[in-house]
Amino acid sequence: MTPPGTTSAQAGTPAPSAPGNLVWARGRDWVVQPGSPGGLVIAQPLDGDREFVTALFPHEIREPGFGRPRAIPGEVGDFASAGLLRTALQIAASHGAGPFRSLASISVQPRQYQLVPLMMALRMDTVRLLIGDDVGIGKTVEAALIGKELLEQGSASGMVVLCSPALAEQWQSELREKFGLEAELVLPSTAARLQKGVEQGQTLFQRYPCTVVSTDFIKQADRREAFHRTCPDLLIVDEAHTCVGAGTGHQQRYELLSALAEREDRHLVLVTATPHSGDAHAFAKLTGLLAPSLKDLDPSLPAHRDRLARHFVQRRRRDIRTYLDQDTPFPKDRKLREVSYQLGTEYAQFVRDVLAYAREQVRRPDGGLQQRHTWWSVLNLLRCVLSSPAAAVATLTARSSVAAARSDEEADRIGRAAALELVEDDATEGMDTVHGTLLNTDDIGDGARSRRKLTAFAARAEALAGPDTDAKLRLLVDEVKSLLVDGYDPIVFCRFIPTAEYVSQHLAEALGRSAHVDSVTGKLHPDARQARVDELTDKRGRHVLVATDCLSEGVNLQDHFGAVLHYDLSWNPTRHEQREGRVDRFGQARENVRSVTLFDTDTGIDGLVLNVLIRKHRDIADQIGVVVPIPNGGDGVLRALANSLLVRGQGVDEQLALDFGTDELFSQAREQLHREWDSAADRESKVLTKFAQSGLRPDEVRAELQALRQALGEPADIADFTRETLKALGSAVRPDPRSTGFTAPLGPLPRGLRHRLGIYEDPDQSEAPGAARAPSRTASKGRVRTAAAAPELVFRQDLPVAAGEHALFRGDPAVRAVARYVLDSALDRHLSEHDRPARRLGVIRTTAVEARTVLLLARYRFRLSLPPRRTGDDQGKPHELIAEDAQLLAWRATDTGAREWLTDDEIAHLLRATPDRNTIPSMREQQIGRALGELDESEVEQRLAAHGRVVAGRLEEAHKRVREAAGERGRARGAAAVRDITADPAGEPDLLGVYVYVKRPGGSR
Repeated sequence: MTPPGTTSAQAGTPAPSAPGNLVWARGRDWVVQPGSPGGLVIAQPLDGDREFVTALFPHEIREPGFGRPRAIPGEVGDFASAGLLRTALQIAASHGAGPFRSLASISVQPRQYQLVPLMMALRMDTVRLLIGDDVGIGKTVEAALIGKELLEQGSASGMVVLCSPALAEQWQSELREKFGLEAELVLPSTAARLQKGVEQGQTLFQRYPCTVVSTDFIKQADRREAFHRTCPDLLIVDEAHTCVGAGTGHQQRYELLSALAEREDRHLVLVTATPHSGDAHAFAKLTGLLAPSLKDLDPSLPAHRDRLARHFVQRRRRDIRTYLDQDTPFPKDRKLREVSYQLGTEYAQFVRDVLAYAREQVRRPDGGLQQRHTWWSVLNLLRCVLSSPAAAVATLTARSSVAAARSDEEADRIGRAAALELVEDDATEGMDTVHGTLLNTDDIGDGARSRRKLTAFAARAEALAGPDTDAKLRLLVDEVKSLLVDGYDPIVFCRFIPTAEYVSQHLAEALGRSAHVDSVTGKLHPDARQARVDELTDKRGRHVLVATDCLSEGVNLQDHFGAVLHYDLSWNPTRHEQREGRVDRFGQARENVRSVTLFDTDTGIDGLVLNVLIRKHRDIADQIGVVVPIPNGGDGVLRALANSLLVRGQGVDEQLALDFGTDELFSQAREQLHREWDSAADRESKVLTKFAQSGLRPDEVRAELQALRQALGEPADIADFTRETLKALGSAVRPDPRSTGFTAPLGPLPRGLRHRLGIYEDPDQSEAPGAARAPSRTASKGRVRTAAAAPELVFRQDLPVAAGEHALFRGDPAVRAVARYVLDSALDRHLSEHDRPARRLGVIRTTAVEARTVLLLARYRFRLSLPPRRTGDDQGKPHELIAEDAQLLAWRATDTGAREWLTDDEIAHLLRATPDRNTIPSMREQQIGRALGELDESEVEQRLAAHGRVVAGRLEEAHKRVREAAGERGRARGAAAVRDITADPAGEPDLLGVYVYVKRPGGSR
């Protein structure tokens, strides 16, 4: 097949295959890539689709089919069509030439503050970074952006994300949808299947270079050593604070990470919202993973602080709500309400009787271990009874988990997790199960009597179910209805699975058709939880989600919900912050979110937890801006509470309300806790002031971001481009009166663009090779849509956007699809004129020029050589990459007939020119023919080549600049590394467009 724009003779000419050159093979144009093995040529399609990178045989390579534009009918456009091609080329470029290479190929628009960790990372030969930003700021994006950049540059060959199994699918989704990284999940349920795909001589992580791995799965002794040997050279650790505690689980994780961090050339990014938490020892262990020399540093000393600041960034929401010249739309306020209730006569008597039974049991003169079994079982019983009748029935009819303990330590460990919510690794998996009350009573003298009593309690609990007798449930229904009336779809958080199911059932009955209700609990596998949420929110109408704390971490629910209702108080106040953080985070469209907490006034237990733990927790967070976890998990005060409740309480005939204020032991524990908590908060606030903006100066960040905006396109230009393209293609674009965005009906759009948008007339078309997926920026991304199901495109000027909508920025998949279509259609002369909104040639009549001016749109490619790795298999070998960049050059005719080349500022002014009117056909033909002839003159060819060398020099300088370490000592250390960076033009530039500006018809000088 002869490529368009060439002769048969040209088609038979072999093409040079140096990296960066353009060649023709197999019916399309390709860009030659570095690293071709002997006898083959590695190449990537010109359109940047990395899925089709392949090896070509030298004999099938020919001169490229892509050539200069030609003056043929239908090829010359007006002012608007010429401008569209320029912007489309800028948006569609997938190999950024600048130092932030990955930003050209991701589907998310990072906020300016989110680029700071990336800039810090690029200043390190081997990245060792701790990201400690607040909940809801976007740490996942910040860490994944660093990973994507290191992979793009070739500084890393593979990546592993270590996280809890509950967050694994969330990470996989984020990497795929926002960063184009297909990550495999390595979990107990997937490891065997993945291993079957590994070929002989390969490791799992060579076969799957990008993975998301369960920390708890891989930390086990039989897997830890193998992972240590085969772990890739880029490691991201989520919730890193869970790896540095004192418990067994913490210790296993710490040993795993310590061994992995010993390899000096392994990139390590630690992510946590609580990096310090007032615990200096844990913080030292965390920073010691980055570098052993950081472990013993004292942040109070300026020299130590400077060293830490190169590896540690921690911002509160208040630090980055306005950063440089960009505002980030976080919710302005979290409206809190605490609503009390009384149990009701029957329920109160039931609780009183259960409490009397519990006190009777713990006061029995049993042996030490048996006493511990009894203590934890009855305390768990009380928590279930106060949660719901359903939880009470479940625990009264199930064997106690503590009964299996064979030692005092094991009994305390199980009991702490079940009754006090004190777990050594802050995990949420399994925390919502009911641990049971039944003990092995055969060894107890009155075992039969105890069993009969528990059976009777279960029957009474079952009879109390429903809003008629359950005042807590009745209040919940009223509160949910009130939130729905005010326009807030709520998430109801419960402590136990039976409670969540009970609440979900009765809410569905009470709300009827006014809202859809569903529940997500630990019964569902982590992979299925997001699917259940999607299933609920895909239904038209209002939504109420009932969940346990299995959804309190990592899952983003801000797109569909604006309120949280705490049905059960957690005795771990950090859980309340995590719950509310599901909706109070970046991406929440509401200015205010709501939080409602229910608490009973009969027992006094809820009031105590509110006063001593939850309100204190919130006060500290309000004062210093971040969450400070409760010291030691509040173990002392919670044990004192339980002791006062079960041992020091009055006789069984006393009032249900408990007076904890008169308990000296409890008062002492509360005062000690608050002293430790205040001290931890004070230390944390001092750390925050030191590392809020890392080791980068704002002027450094501002300069780089300004260059970045110029390279990627201004938001206003991208919005105008998208709007005008859709108009040119026949869509009746309508402005949105509620925002600065717009909507565009899909019906009139060409089939090729609809397919690029992932919208097909028949779902079966989506199964064709290379078929696009629906470019949604939400959980629905990747689903096949039909034209009937998606009648219009909805664009918003900025984030956040709702499900199925799009943001007008370069990385949005729909915007990129439009740009890619504009560019490809401009090069395809076989399409109808209606389906080609952009043209490669144009003549514009305007008062903005005093003399005939010619503007060239050129695409340059460059060979980038980046610093070699210091250790490892590629030690001493530079990373060679191919980058591309769109450039504009222009000249104007002088009175003597010579050419005067325009400066960058003059070209920018020229681009803002507006046409007086369209030119007549004869004038267009004359001007375009003359301009195309001038392209062959040596002055123009030399200028194009010289400009490529100038741009390469700028590019080289930009890469060196962002890699210079902060401070004079850092610059000295980085000098050797930046000397290894080079940038050179690769092949001849692609001349994409030629546009002539004239003052009056035929009046050029």
